[in-house]
Amino acid sequence: MPRFDRSLAEDLAAYIHASPTPSHACEQAAVRLRAAGFQQLAETQQWPTEPGGYFLIRGGSLVGWYVRESGQFQHGFRVFGGHTDSPTLRVKPLPDVGKAGWQQIGVEIYGGVPHDTWLDRDLGVAGRLALRSGETVLVHVDRPLLRVPRLAIHLDRRVNVDGNKLNAQTQMTPIWGLGEPTQGEFVAFLADEAGVDAADVLGFDVVTCGTERPAFLGRDSEFLAAPRLDNLMSTHAGVAALIAAAQEESDVVPVLIANDHEEIGSVSYSGAQSPLLDTVLRRLIGTDGACDPATAAQVLARSAMMSSDTGHAVHPNYAERHEPDTHPLPNGGPMLKINGEQNYATSAEGQALFTRACEAAEVPSQFYVQRNDLPCGSTIGAITSARLGVQTVDVGPAILSMHSAREMCGTDDTHYLAQMALAFMTGA
Repeated sequence: MPRFDRSLAEDLAAYIHASPTPSHACEQAAVRLRAAGFQQLAETQQWPTEPGGYFLIRGGSLVGWYVRESGQFQHGFRVFGGHTDSPTLRVKPLPDVGKAGWQQIGVEIYGGVPHDTWLDRDLGVAGRLALRSGETVLVHVDRPLLRVPRLAIHLDRRVNVDGNKLNAQTQMTPIWGLGEPTQGEFVAFLADEAGVDAADVLGFDVVTCGTERPAFLGRDSEFLAAPRLDNLMSTHAGVAALIAAAQEESDVVPVLIANDHEEIGSVSYSGAQSPLLDTVLRRLIGTDGACDPATAAQVLARSAMMSSDTGHAVHPNYAERHEPDTHPLPNGGPMLKINGEQNYATSAEGQALFTRACEAAEVPSQFYVQRNDLPCGSTIGAITSARLGVQTVDVGPAILSMHSAREMCGTDDTHYLAQMALAFMTGA
């Protein structure tokens, strides 16, 4: 039986369904932060010096923080980090294509997508439209619109023997109608859905998204099945922890960073390799009237970061693909992620940070180590640690079906992760 009531897990499910893109994830986080009294700032404005909760959004990335009193920055920052993007099918700039009497939408692969998990799914679309006025508007068509149809087994009798090897260019194009394609139809459709004039749409970032809602499953509803658990599960936990940290007494300044573009290497103006977090932290130090390099270096040396991203639970049907002595499970608590080549930033000091946070939060914990003969993934942790020179530890909840169109986590891990993040952000 789950240890906790499902309220936080249900909020995670609602957050995920309302966040089909990084921009939507930031806006949904902003809704929660504003309701808790946080104020949204713009990078172009002068920032207030008064204590309180603040956040800013750049593209699909969000940075939030809470300052209890003047001078608190001198004690350092506790940064909890995640990312807002997930593998998906991204709509191409000239989307109206077709073949053999079908109207289709041209897409490209974003991130490490297991192609077959997107077959025969009812897909909507979501993203943002850039208007002639300079504004951007969000759009989310949350109903069945597109479908990538599977080839019938009668036309590929050996599919269960040879596997379904799909060509990303020619066999992943979704259908959405019959007839000859006309360039401009899809953009006009998006404009109509967003309530704007198609002539005013000068650019768009749009992806496909499943329309099936997150659902609890298992004998005792101990699991949650949903898209984008990697890594909205961590972003959601970070938002909850930041809001809770505003009610706690602490010397350190809690900070949340949720970066876009982690799934494609983090190289962007809002990704982990951008100066976004570095710039924000140094501006905050400067609001205390001391932004010289020596002071900034001292504050950052007193700071620490926890990078949270989902990791692999041991798969019962493929246990041989996992490190034989390390078998993390859902609802086992956050994992400490360790890699000798520093794809994960965890060190001995980072392990101590993680252990203290789990002990303070009274949550269980477990380890994640990749097999020596399989390549290890990476997170924003090592990138941010190298950029800031801040002690960093990589952690995350254990899930199955990572990067699939629909993933699975443990219901209790929603609480474990948020409680551990809170303990870390308040200085445990």
